[in-house]
Amino acid sequence: MAKPWDSVEPNQGHLALVELQKLGKLKFLISQNVDNLHLKSGIDPELLAELHGNIAKVRCSRCEKTFDRSLNRKSCTCGGALVPSVVNFGQSLPEKDLFLSFEHSRKSDLFVVIDSSLVVTPAADMPVEVLQAGAKLVIVNAGATPLDRDAHLRFREKIGDVLPPVVEKLKTSMQMIRIS
Repeated sequence: MAKPWDSVEPNQGHLALVELQKLGKLKFLISQNVDNLHLKSGIDPELLAELHGNIAKVRCSRCEKTFDRSLNRKSCTCGGALVPSVVNFGQSLPEKDLFLSFEHSRKSDLFVVIDSSLVVTPAADMPVEVLQAGAKLVIVNAGATPLDRDAHLRFREKIGDVLPPVVEKLKTSMQMIRIS
């Protein structure tokens, strides 16, 4: 039997992303997950685009502002109705999150794809934008993706086996640079 969504805790991969944020190395996080684990782990909401929404949030149908579902609000401060933020098939993605995702993709110098098959658009188009802009692409995914041949680094291991050691090595390198 599956656990209730609100009892699931962030894993090592989520916590490694929070460490990158603390180090100032995570400029923006684009997620297709709706499980609330990025926010639960400590990711700054201003650095997060949840393209498919969040099961713990409701969204204003007029201005797209989000609120915690637990607040039991019925309307937004702008007067718009609050609806579940999770995007269902055929619904539009949140405009602000989509715009910011493409904007940050184009400006990135390193784009890391984590646990994505890169087949669901428009998120699958973002690494293409990155490559066209001349940035580096890293893919961490057990299965094949359409961009495997274009990636500068490709990991087929589990996220928890890749991200935490990479973050620790980065922390060590940054400390050595400060000491020098």
